[in-house]
Formats: sequence, C-alpha cells, structure tokens
Amino acid sequence: MSLLDELTKQLDEKQDRIIEIRRYLHQHPELSFEEEETAAYISEFYKDVPVDSVETNFGGQRGVLVTIKGEQPGKTIAIRADFDALPIQEETDLPFASKNKGVMHACGHDGHTAYMLVLGETLAELKDQLKGTVKIVHQPAEEVPPGGAKGMIEAGALDGVDAVFGIHVMSEMETGKVYVRSGNTQTGRAKFVMKVQGKGGHGSSPHAANDAIVAASAFVMNVQTIISRRINPFDTAVVTIGSFDGKGQFNVIKDAVTLEGDVRTMSDEARETVEKQVRKMAKGLEETYGVTVDLNYANDYPVLYNDPEESEKVRQALMDANIPEVDEVVDMDPVPPSEDFAYYLREVPGTFFYVGANPEGKEAYPHHHPKFEINEKSLIISAKSMAAVVAAYCG
Repeated sequence: MSLLDELTKQLDEKQDRIIEIRRYLHQHPELSFEEEETAAYISEFYKDVPVDSVETNFGGQRGVLVTIKGEQPGKTIAIRADFDALPIQEETDLPFASKNKGVMHACGHDGHTAYMLVLGETLAELKDQLKGTVKIVHQPAEEVPPGGAKGMIEAGALDGVDAVFGIHVMSEMETGKVYVRSGNTQTGRAKFVMKVQGKGGHGSSPHAANDAIVAASAFVMNVQTIISRRINPFDTAVVTIGSFDGKGQFNVIKDAVTLEGDVRTMSDEARETVEKQVRKMAKGLEETYGVTVDLNYANDYPVLYNDPEESEKVRQALMDANIPEVDEVVDMDPVPPSEDFAYYLREVPGTFFYVGANPEGKEAYPHHHPKFEINEKSLIISAKSMAAVVAAYCG
C-alpha cells in the first residue's frame, strides 16, 4: 500500500476525531498573540505522538514547530496551519459556539488546526514510509499585523525547507471542490492613519477658523482618483477609508479629524504607486487647505505569490489522488483578502490553496462575519488534500 493510500485510510478512521478537535477549538478561541491555551493544547496533542521534535513558543510568540523525519532521505517540506481567532461576538446557533465573550473563530483557523493535528499524528505514525522531512508549522496571529508568519520565519521555521504549503477553508466556495491558482493570488495590504489638523472655531464664523472636516473630506473623495487615474486598468488596487473620526458639535468647526485607510493591491508596482500618491495627496492637502497633516503609512502583508511550478505539482497531486470527497480541482481567480502566508512564499517556493466549505442548507456568510460557519466535510477534504501533496513530495 502506498503512503497516500495508508494516509487516506487512517484519516478516514480519524474523521470524527478531527471534527471533535475542531469543535473544541471553536468553543475556546483566543485572539492573535494571546493564544496561550491554544498553543498549550497543540503542544499537549503531540506529547505521545512519535514526532522527532516539538518546539514550543517558537519565534517567541506561542508558535509550535513540529518536525517529522522520514526513515529515507528526501526533500524537506513545510505545511502550515494558523490558530488565532477574531474579536467578534459569535451569532451562530451552533451547539459548540464560542464560550469566550467577544472572541470567535470566524475565519476557519480552528478547522485548519484540527485537520493538521490529526494529519501530523498520522504522518508521524507512518514515517517509516516517508522520504525526507516534514515540518508542521502551527502559527499564531495570522489576523493581526505584523502577523505570526514573520516571527516563525525569523526563528528558523523554513531553514532547509525546499517548499511550503498551506490551505484555507472558504465558506463561500463550493464544498467538494479544491481551488488552486498560480502566480499572484491574494492582495498585499497597507494601512494608513492620517490626522488632519485645522483650526477650530464657531460654526457661524468659518472665516476665522480652518475646517478640518472640509479638508479631510476632499482627501476622501480625491484619494479614489489614485485607482481610476494612476493604476494600470489591468492591475488591481483598492483604497478604502474605513474610519472618519469627525464627530463633534453641530455649531462647532472641527479642529482636527483622523482618518484610517485600508489599501489592497495585487502587485508590488501598484503597491508602490498607491503609497507614493497617498503621500503626495497628503502634502497637497497642506498646500491647498492650509492644514497640517500627520500621515502614518505602513505596508504589511505582501502580495501572495504561488510559484507556478509548485502550483502545477499541487494541482497534479490532487488530480492523481482521486479523493472521493473531491468533485473537482478548480483553476481559480485571485481573491481580494490578504494573508500572511505570503511571507513564507517570499522565502521559499510553494503554494497556498483553498478548500470549499460552504455550509449545507444555510446561507454562506463571509469570513469575519459573526454568523460565519463552515461545512465540516471540508476538514477531511483538507486533510486528504494536504496528505496528497505530502505524498507527492515525500512518498
């Protein structure tokens, strides 16, 4: 029996356990960089599993790095699952809904961790059939910049690694399908905070003041021209002003206003263009309106780039595996959200791919929504899909 056949057989036998773990983690979510109990749970899981090493507090931020060395020489690959939750009050009717007020696994990271734990255990039990080494990267803090990936990389998670792979379950993609894309796949991200300082005054005497709301409003409208007039129409970029702190009194001219903006781009060129233009517009606001502008602009997660050669290997491995629960392997379009797995792909080639998880008979709410749910069938599909990739490299 091949390594993949044995992995598949054992994963089928452990499917209920994957779901059980996922539901426990869903009930006990923890925020990014605060995942103390989750990290302890992961470490404890491997206590009696025949892995070669379990390194805790990896990167100084509660990451867990597990190493499984095959009995035969071969490549070294890394497979990653994140385990942080979000500051959201859950509004599902699930019997295993979050017990932590104001915190929810609203992105599926509980599912990522559950399938990876059981897959890791199974790989360890079959390491006599493994060629090479598998590093399992249990990563904290995907949701909050600077993200947990950077700390894991800096601590050496990718040392000696030939390729890296990850999966995200997707509530709005069809269950039974696995989605793969090569090239630029998820946007890079930046955030800016801008304080516009004018001069306050009485609402009846605007000539004696300098209205920060007027100046800031001009920026909100004009910043969209970056997308329409400075970005190549065949490229992708988005600028969203998500916060405009202009609350005041109806008859008082506002002294200062603070804006917060979100930037998403699908290329490094577009990323540089948007930043350059935002900075120019901030300076122009000072000249045009006589205000002062304090701009804090920070790039964080880069564009997620899937190596074409590795993506084709993943696609072929999934096709060859003939996973019964998988109806189709889909060549997908890019997706707008950003993802700190992009940092791993900047260091070594690899692929981040997606497993459909829309719930049966229910509305599919988007990620980060208080009613977010996943179809738990996606968990065994994720486990078998990643097993197929591991077997293709180390079988």
